[in-house]
Amino acid sequence: MSSIYRPPVPGSEEEPPPMPWQPPGEPGGPGWPGNEPGGPARRPRRHRGLAITAACVVLVLAAALGISLALRTTPAAPHKVVPPKALSGTSAVAAAVDPGLVDVDATLGYQNAVSEGTGMVLTSSGEVLTNNHVIDGATSVKVTDVGNGRTYPATVVGYDEDADIAVLQAQGASGLKTVTLGISSKVTIGEAVIALGNAQGKGGTPAVATGTVTGLNESITATNEAEHTSEQLTGLIRTNVPLQSGDSGGPLVTTAGTVIGMNTAASSGYEIQSGAAEEAFAIPIGTAASVAGQIEAGRASASVHIGATGFLGVEVRESFVPFTSQTEVVVQAVMPGLPAAEAGVVPGDVIVSINGHSVASPTDIQAQLEPYHPGDRVSIGWQDLSGQPHSATVVLATGPAD
Repeated sequence: MSSIYRPPVPGSEEEPPPMPWQPPGEPGGPGWPGNEPGGPARRPRRHRGLAITAACVVLVLAAALGISLALRTTPAAPHKVVPPKALSGTSAVAAAVDPGLVDVDATLGYQNAVSEGTGMVLTSSGEVLTNNHVIDGATSVKVTDVGNGRTYPATVVGYDEDADIAVLQAQGASGLKTVTLGISSKVTIGEAVIALGNAQGKGGTPAVATGTVTGLNESITATNEAEHTSEQLTGLIRTNVPLQSGDSGGPLVTTAGTVIGMNTAASSGYEIQSGAAEEAFAIPIGTAASVAGQIEAGRASASVHIGATGFLGVEVRESFVPFTSQTEVVVQAVMPGLPAAEAGVVPGDVIVSINGHSVASPTDIQAQLEPYHPGDRVSIGWQDLSGQPHSATVVLATGPAD
């Protein structure tokens, strides 16, 4: 996985064209080398859970989870570039940035929970940038625009699990205020920064937290405690801004009010249940904008999924095979009326393959299903409690966002 932008070979067809909202000087933006007038075009090219570990501290992704846990549109005109001049105080920065933010509320129907986070409006027609872990597992999503106070149902345009980035579309939205993207590659250690977001999922006027940049190009290991999976997030901006749960997906901005990062994770030395973090991490906005551009262009990849998620309708866990060091995928629950149930899969069965590819963990299943969408046909192989093998071809249902 890689969340750091790497310029493609000139003329490469692997990268989407720059989006109008990409900032000058960032990958794919009008100021990026190779995109200057007359030059050859160079096109830029998991949830992730609740806790992340880095060094000796435990980090918590800053999305508030309630109930069971504490916790394409026509692009708008290019963003106006704000001169690198500090606004008159934190309140002035907040007043400039707040109208381009949304509160994100995701219903996690299969988990009997909700997730609350923040999003940044990229286009006046309602394209929203947020963290993937904010909408991970969502069966429905709505966004409340801070600028006009209206709430819109939202669809997931696509997501990159490895980079923890998702793009939403607010349905029926128009005339929304947008954020102004800055140049994250010019961020320096010691620079004053401000974070804005839906702290503690309270909604309303975004909370404000201030601090400084304390590190660049940082790497952390993100762990999903519920699914016992982990992944690396790299190239991050580290700050001492006291983020809170619900701030995920919100902007990290300069004193000029330009967005240089998307707040993603926070730490306190131990797992956070409430209160503020001691250390925070943000995805550079250049990285986020590049991934969002790929999603908007509809270009799927090994980590980028476009559109709705295909669903088997099972809850699984990883288990060690007795007397071996190998693992297997055990079915814990089967949802009635969905593909796995209709194929005859029952709790206690072991799923051994997807489309002929062996699977030994929930992550393996997820990886095999990643390219598929609702309505696609896939084959599954499994063993029952007696060890008898079974197989079936099923049609995937519409599932929660990954």
